Amino acid sequence: AGFIKSPLSQKRLTQDSVELYCEAIGNPIPEIQWWFEGNEPNETYAQLWDGARQDRVKINATYNLHSTSTIYIANLTSDDSGMYECRASNDPDRNHLSKSPKVKWIRSQANVFVIERPDIKAHVTGVSGKLILTCNMTAPYPAIEGHEWMHGDKILQTDTESSTFTSYTIEGKMEEHSGVYECVYKGSPVIKGQVNVSVSPQVMAYKKSEHGNEGDTGVLTCKNPSFPPVGSWVWYKNGQEVSAPIINGSGRYIIKSSGNKTELRILKLNIEEDTGDYHCNATNSYGFGGATVNLRVRSRLAALWPFLGIVAEVLVLVTIIFIYEKRRKPDEVLD
Repeated sequence: AGFIKSPLSQKRLTQDSVELYCEAIGNPIPEIQWWFEGNEPNETYAQLWDGARQDRVKINATYNLHSTSTIYIANLTSDDSGMYECRASNDPDRNHLSKSPKVKWIRSQANVFVIERPDIKAHVTGVSGKLILTCNMTAPYPAIEGHEWMHGDKILQTDTESSTFTSYTIEGKMEEHSGVYECVYKGSPVIKGQVNVSVSPQVMAYKKSEHGNEGDTGVLTCKNPSFPPVGSWVWYKNGQEVSAPIINGSGRYIIKSSGNKTELRILKLNIEEDTGDYHCNATNSYGFGGATVNLRVRSRLAALWPFLGIVAEVLVLVTIIFIYEKRRKPDEVLD
């Protein structure tokens, strides 16, 4: 027996992908093949293989107790529309060029419809302290059953209108609400547009003031919560030229930057050399921004001073008591 476990009819947009899954049971374990028949009148079934269609077709198969096979087609085009057929057989002569197999191939089919992706015009407009995000779908477009606006995995707004135009309003400044927003047109298939609210880096220091002990490693960190991500980070110390930044690996400095976060490590802290303000500057395609972190380096003996002060106070107190007891006149002995 053989069957396709994926939906028997699927709608996809151009540039999307599709995946079909097939299982076959038999003894001996049957082989699975994938075949395709297009929608053209004279087109006949042709076998598909791993790497077909300019390497857009990927086929994975396992043969353990029973047969399983998955076909994955990436970057769909309208030519990928048609009937996909999973064939399974365990006849020894199934692939013989001249002999006919005694056992026929068992077949299961799934139809894939690839629809031309509609063009979605997206805009961001700032009006008196508000951001208005809009999406407008141009023809061709399928039946629309409603809209959703999303930011990441969070649904911000939903409706059941059938209009090709949809909008979402944000209260606040662009710098406070940057990121990638999606306008979702509900239907079959679901169509998504993307609205980018982009600003220059809004850099923040994890801590405006950092403390470290002499001889230890100091760690200064900056982050950028805004969109788009930072392209390059630069650190420099106050009093130095901006054109002479701290170079990663030079002296006692180690810089680790990844996307929207950067970290400056200073090995073997020195009170005289390392105390002061450090600046982290970020640049993206919309501009640049920066923040300042103040580093204070304490002596290793700094932690002992409070303890030594308490010891001194105790010694002074004991001395005073001792002197007082020595000078005090003895009490008269009662008869």
